[in-house]
Amino acid sequence: MKKIIALIAALSLVTLSACGSSNSAATLGKITITQTELQSTVDTILKEREGIDTSQMQLETGATLNRSQLRFRIITTIFDEIAKELKLDVTKTEIATTRSGLISQSGGDSTIAKNLVAAQIASTNFDRYVRAIIISDKITNALKASGVAEADVSDKISQLVSAKGKQLKISVNPRYGKWDQENGDIVAVEPAGDAVQVPATK
Repeated sequence: MKKIIALIAALSLVTLSACGSSNSAATLGKITITQTELQSTVDTILKEREGIDTSQMQLETGATLNRSQLRFRIITTIFDEIAKELKLDVTKTEIATTRSGLISQSGGDSTIAKNLVAAQIASTNFDRYVRAIIISDKITNALKASGVAEADVSDKISQLVSAKGKQLKISVNPRYGKWDQENGDIVAVEPAGDAVQVPATK
């Protein structure tokens, strides 16, 4: 699951601004990520932590968890839009094969749940994560085939994502924070308002 960290780190150049819709956590052009969807993801993550020994894990909670899950959803949505623009098809077979490979690498079905908790990926977002990996790999292969040096691929992908983000005119509801251009992250802003409420972890 380490790849999710590298994937998100490489895509930190998207520009976000304020968002006005009452149930909107973020918008990307005509695409809306609702607070209801975000709440569902957060609830799933917290539920899946139950019954698993998380004492050695560094897990996010509260507003930090809200922001990271919203950022995950934004990034993967951008990847979907880039795939459409570049006409990169992702088949159900590719998703199933890659998913199976990740489960096998993690130690099998008996350990995948714990690994997803450690990676802070809701099981309901696993296929979304897999799809983003496949799209990223396809873009990487296309860039290499066009003559881009392997050492420059990460920067090229970041530039591509940044350009797509600006084209979509992404906006984030200010109750989740504000976009820090310098550090490429969503930072907290007070007051928190009526953002997704995360119950205390046990």
